[in-house]
Amino acid sequence: MIDALACPVCGEAIAFTEDETALTCAAGHGFDVAKQGYVSLLRGGGNAGTGDNADMVAARDALLSRGHYERIADTVAAALATVPSSGAGEDVHIDAEAPARAPAPAPAPVSRQGFVVDLAGGTGYYLERVLRAHPEMRGIDIDLSKFAARRAARRGTLNGDVPSPTLAAVVADVWQPLPLQTGVAAAILSIFGPRNRPEILRVLQPGGRLIVVTPTSRHLRELVGPLGMIGVDDRKQERLAAQLDGFVDLSSTPVEYETSMSHADVLNDVLMGPSAHHVDEDVLAERVAQLPEPVSVTVSVTVTTAFAPRRNRLLGAAPTLEG
Repeated sequence: MIDALACPVCGEAIAFTEDETALTCAAGHGFDVAKQGYVSLLRGGGNAGTGDNADMVAARDALLSRGHYERIADTVAAALATVPSSGAGEDVHIDAEAPARAPAPAPAPVSRQGFVVDLAGGTGYYLERVLRAHPEMRGIDIDLSKFAARRAARRGTLNGDVPSPTLAAVVADVWQPLPLQTGVAAAILSIFGPRNRPEILRVLQPGGRLIVVTPTSRHLRELVGPLGMIGVDDRKQERLAAQLDGFVDLSSTPVEYETSMSHADVLNDVLMGPSAHHVDEDVLAERVAQLPEPVSVTVSVTVTTAFAPRRNRLLGAAPTLEG
């Protein structure tokens, strides 16, 4: 897994120290491996405390373990198996700007085990399900929260008699140059998270795929108003399509269904996302108590797959993709 990583300071390849307690590059930059199994590759000045806190991560883990978003995970796994029609082989001009950093060395051969990178991947829930559906692949979960990274790292360890997927957890800021070698990813996942277009284009191998999950305006519609949650912009999908200009063979799969949630599920769904910063927990608890139990909730997202052209020419500046 280390062959895909790059030093966040200089962009050079990194490797384990002799005792395998840290990673280091040829220039001497070192990064300790946490006892929980993840490694922090934050650039200078980064602060893992600005990611999701422990309570938000616990809420996410609890909610996802209930299976309410399983269909989204299964659709993402299926999207990894789709074949582009023809455009992924064309010479396409991409309006993007490479990040200001030292050129990364050519990536080490990935052999038949392609890398899947989950940006802002949180606890690794979606990545683990993708890797179990595609056991020939290896996964890297990147998230700013050390609390999320701890949980993601556990998914890469043995769980009883069930072999775990090959998954590494890395703490890094997806808005900054990613600590990954150029062209190393066969696929990148962006599920309810931010997207840094220049870095996605740099890290994706030619013809690699970007899989994006975005909520529709109907997502959690039974909860948004009564609980004071942040709603979804009706033009979100339209903006995403415009921002993906330059990728090829775009396709979208709608995923919409109703799921039955307990009050505890509802609380966790609110507290695991951005609405957690905008609602008072006591007020939220009172509002949730007024809902029926269980409550039928709409899950509504769009899964978009786009392929990087096989011959990229990065020209000028391009807007960063937002979640």
